[in-house]
Amino acid sequence: MEFETLSVTLEDHIATVRLNRPEKANAMNATMWQEIRKAFEWVDATPEVRVAILQGEGRLFTAGIDLKMMMGLGPQIQNDCDGRTREALRRVILDLQDTLTSLERCRKPVLAAIHGGCVGGGIDLITCADMRYASSDAYFTIKEIDIGMTADVGTLQRLPRLIGEGMARELAYTGRNFSAAEAREMRLLNRVFDTREALYAGVREIAASIAAKSPLSVRGTKEMITYGRDHSVADGLNYIATWNAAMLMSKDLQEAMLANMEKRAPVFKD
Repeated sequence: MEFETLSVTLEDHIATVRLNRPEKANAMNATMWQEIRKAFEWVDATPEVRVAILQGEGRLFTAGIDLKMMMGLGPQIQNDCDGRTREALRRVILDLQDTLTSLERCRKPVLAAIHGGCVGGGIDLITCADMRYASSDAYFTIKEIDIGMTADVGTLQRLPRLIGEGMARELAYTGRNFSAAEAREMRLLNRVFDTREALYAGVREIAASIAAKSPLSVRGTKEMITYGRDHSVADGLNYIATWNAAMLMSKDLQEAMLANMEKRAPVFKD
């Protein structure tokens, strides 16, 4: 697929989605928001893709939402009826939320590889990923409070579930920078690598290990964990029973068992 603000490649069942506005610190303009959704819809729909890596080109992972985009919202939503203007703004916000939710909605695991700064909307973005990894130079900030707004596309809903409510409140209220080491300590990150090169190599190794597993089982595992986050244990158990009643007796199961008996690596259909 061709994109204006992203670079997307596919190799060995691993899709790499790169934010690609390095001259603008990967600031998320209107085009990038729409292309992120298109990219992860493609990841979801393409059988050859088993796992995706999200990373950024240039000096920063992302500087967050492009302020020029925010300043341009007025003419976009303007109506001579104030109620309709407010409704239009609400629809814009919901659409931006849906863009980032496309990472969660994607059936394939998404691994975020973060270097440099991850600011504002970047936090909203990475909290939608399945796992997050960073180089030691990475830093993070919930920047919305410093431009006089309440973060509205996912950080305040997802971050407390990842790091706990107390820390999420501190970071959201103060807008302070926090380092990769602190992010790892609070469990926002799975792992921190010494360099950007080591980050990309390490994340790709993890992605390759996922890509070698049963694609059907990986997709089901993502579905169950995401579902369980927002439902009771009883609901989750009921759902997995229904899911496996439909999905368990697959060729992936047969191949995995046969490969185990024959002491070889399994080969799965996309």
